[in-house]
Amino acid sequence: MENRKPSRVYTVVKRMIKAFYKMEITGLDNLPEGETVIVGNHAQIHGPLACELYFPSNRYTWCAGQMMHLKEVPGYAYQDFWSQKPRYTRWFYHLLAYAITPLALFIFNNANTIPVYRDARVLGTFRSTLEKLRGGAQIVIFPEYDRKYNNILYDFQDRFVDVARLYYTQTEKELCFVPLYTAPKLHRMVLGRPVRFNGGAPIEEERARICQELMTAITDLARGLPRHTVIPYRNIRKRDYPQNLPEEGLQA
Repeated sequence: MENRKPSRVYTVVKRMIKAFYKMEITGLDNLPEGETVIVGNHAQIHGPLACELYFPSNRYTWCAGQMMHLKEVPGYAYQDFWSQKPRYTRWFYHLLAYAITPLALFIFNNANTIPVYRDARVLGTFRSTLEKLRGGAQIVIFPEYDRKYNNILYDFQDRFVDVARLYYTQTEKELCFVPLYTAPKLHRMVLGRPVRFNGGAPIEEERARICQELMTAITDLARGLPRHTVIPYRNIRKRDYPQNLPEEGLQA
């Protein structure tokens, strides 16, 4: 869980991975000091992995709670990671979902994570998140779900914005949401300008506004980089991975 001290083995493994998994972070001047919510593209495993390795220690990442429980990992992993693979290969991914279970439990129960659920346990998610924010932590959220927005992103689930409403109710402080684009092919993470929550506006309007502004900002960050292959939210065939820029966007 999020309050558990990571094991020494996990610390060693993390250092080993960081030695060959390189990422450069730019735009750090856009990151406010203290409590902040960072919202990024998932890029499959790369978004959470890069944040775990390269963001400050006082940072907690929302992760699927199912990946932290023995009985729930295989079903969730297959459905979320590999259910869109070609039909004739799915038997392999069903087996793989069971094979990765010990590794998933090791990683997600040692990393700086806050488990997220879609049932009554979600109250614990918000409670833990608010506790960390009050302590000045940064929260990282990857809110994409299975509906395509453009060639860079899938649409955002919008209820993560409620964190800001609850935090405003408790503290009268307006949280900032900072857009993040992770480009594994370029070994870069780019932070954009913050989007501030408006505590005086209806929450329905704020959910829509903040999600739209963040998706637009992340898309702009991606398209402002050199042409590269985008790692999409869904684990589709690699030959179907999109580019951040069309061919006609290339300069002669």
